[in-house]
Amino acid sequence: MLQFFSKYKFFAVVLFVLSVIIISIIYSILKPNRVLPVYEPDMVNTELVDSTVQYVRKYHKIADFRLINQNGEEVTQDTYKDKIYVADFFFTTCQTICPIMTGHMKEIQDRLKNDSEVLLLSHSVTPQIDDVARLKKYAVDKGVDDARWNLVTGDKKQIYDLARKSYLAAKSDGDGGPYDMVHTENFVLVDTKKRIRGFYDGTNPEDIDRLLDDIKVLKKSSK
Repeated sequence: MLQFFSKYKFFAVVLFVLSVIIISIIYSILKPNRVLPVYEPDMVNTELVDSTVQYVRKYHKIADFRLINQNGEEVTQDTYKDKIYVADFFFTTCQTICPIMTGHMKEIQDRLKNDSEVLLLSHSVTPQIDDVARLKKYAVDKGVDDARWNLVTGDKKQIYDLARKSYLAAKSDGDGGPYDMVHTENFVLVDTKKRIRGFYDGTNPEDIDRLLDDIKVLKKSSK
């Protein structure tokens, strides 16, 4: 009996290895590819969504916009045409979560420096303070790559509407003014069709890794 097993041991090992390979191939074929959800307003915390869109369940997209970046250039939907992008809301005088968020945006910029398919977009929630000159200084200080990352200012109501009605990423009633808001730490992942595909805590390093992984998933699904 021992001689029998000794004689066929090599074949048994080869058979075992082949079986593992075949099972792995079958598993990879049958395993469905991960697909990111498409976020609609009714799926998001109502505190972050304007009442006019809270019950929208399908076809939600980022609205058209016309803003000005750190170089005094106009930024519109066409700037991000056919691009995946990460959006957030901040202000240059913020001393709490904004520096952390900006640092993590810079990390995303650097880790995707050779990826022309992904861009970044940061909206100032205090556009009356953050004019072009202030945004430019902030961009230089933080190492912003102008070709990849726009810091934008513009009409306050337009930015408010984008935050609450499009990106679903800001609380209302910032200080009691008509268009004031409290921005959140959210980074918003937007696909090439202007749909929201993910929300991430811009102050959490683990969420930044998750965001970068989700960008890979999104790029695969769009090909």
